[in-house]
Amino acid sequence: MLMVPYCNPGTAILLVLGALLPVAGLPLPAAAQTSPAEAEEIVRHVDDLLRGESSHGQVRMEVVTDRWTRSIEMEMWSLGRDYSLVRVLSPAREAGTATLKVDRDIWNYLPRVDRTIRVPGAGMGGSWMGSHFTYDDLVRESSMVVDYEVEVSFEGDRDGTEIWEFTLTPLPEAPVVWGHVELEVRKDDRMPLRTRYFDDRGDLARTMVFSEFRTMDGRLVPTELSMHPEDRPSERTTIHYEDLEFDAGLDTSFFSLQRLRDGP
Repeated sequence: MLMVPYCNPGTAILLVLGALLPVAGLPLPAAAQTSPAEAEEIVRHVDDLLRGESSHGQVRMEVVTDRWTRSIEMEMWSLGRDYSLVRVLSPAREAGTATLKVDRDIWNYLPRVDRTIRVPGAGMGGSWMGSHFTYDDLVRESSMVVDYEVEVSFEGDRDGTEIWEFTLTPLPEAPVVWGHVELEVRKDDRMPLRTRYFDDRGDLARTMVFSEFRTMDGRLVPTELSMHPEDRPSERTTIHYEDLEFDAGLDTSFFSLQRLRDGP
């Protein structure tokens, strides 16, 4: 609500597949149509939901693969869209590993070798800590409203819930890796339900499912985000938000290379 791929046993938060796709070309009922400006505002709300103006949270990430399962405890800070810091607290072997984003620059700190590495743009799609989340997911480098054109592709009842489904198409030269994205949002409270990510051939690559909606620091948010790769259906990575504080009083000086190495 950051880096060069991390070398871990398998390989290095934040905000996609559902069952039914809308029928192409089917017009929306006139009374239910959402204007382009309204659609963009809804998607912006989702984009900023777990971030806010500034935020600080405690997160547990569970990674399940066909070969192993592991749990990682993390602490995360963010300021707007341009500043993020993620630090691993446990397990002990990875404790202190951290990722920093400042504007378009991203660095990774590896405490075992006491080394800071700048992440190239091409590395943003790489796995973070052997999970099914990428660096881009973790530090929210891309933005659904800045980097994509937003279009309502379905509006109405689906499986007993009134929803919007938005199709997000990358703008020219946008720094994104997906051919397009589909976002499903619940109407009554504007909570995201799932996001589908498609590659540049139009094939579904992965799905993120949002659940466990709770009020944290006065804001209703999904506290569980689970990523499911399409080519490995038995695998998943789930992020559990255990504590989340908004308007955390951070400023840009907090997000420094020294803090990346030494901690808060």
